[in-house]
Amino acid sequence: MRKRLLAALAERGLLSANGATTAFGEPAWREVRAGHEPQALMAAGALQRRLVECACGTAPMGEDLCAAWVERAFSRLGMGYVSGDARELCDGFCHLTDTADLLVGMIVAVARDPYGAGGWDHGHVGLYVGDGAVMDCVGGRVRRVPLELWLSAYGVASEPRWGWLGAISLA
Repeated sequence: MRKRLLAALAERGLLSANGATTAFGEPAWREVRAGHEPQALMAAGALQRRLVECACGTAPMGEDLCAAWVERAFSRLGMGYVSGDARELCDGFCHLTDTADLLVGMIVAVARDPYGAGGWDHGHVGLYVGDGAVMDCVGGRVRRVPLELWLSAYGVASEPRWGWLGAISLA
């Protein structure tokens, strides 16, 4: 997984000459260090697990609508509706960077991603669903991605951060 991502970054011209950082000065691979594992799904509370169920049942949105998909999953939980693009959600609610602080149901976001005009201008956001996985909506489909891969792939141009959507803790 790591080798494939680094090869893809190099092919796109996003990997620096040293191979350890991206062209934007960010780490090329972001691993979860021992002792800094995020919360497991079975350790999550009932409301957190219900959000994961809501996310699994939320239909994909169109291109560049990752934030709308996350917002819809939360609204299906009955927690109200928080509106904004991924960058606004990242800047407004995501202030944590240690994976030990990452809890099931938190949004995981970057302010910029280099994979298209929408991502560069508006960033990207997903939902941490436990057991080292993030769900997001990309290209009109919902997918589940290993956390390290998500953090590395989307952390190319800016540091990934996480927090509770709307500053409302589900824990």
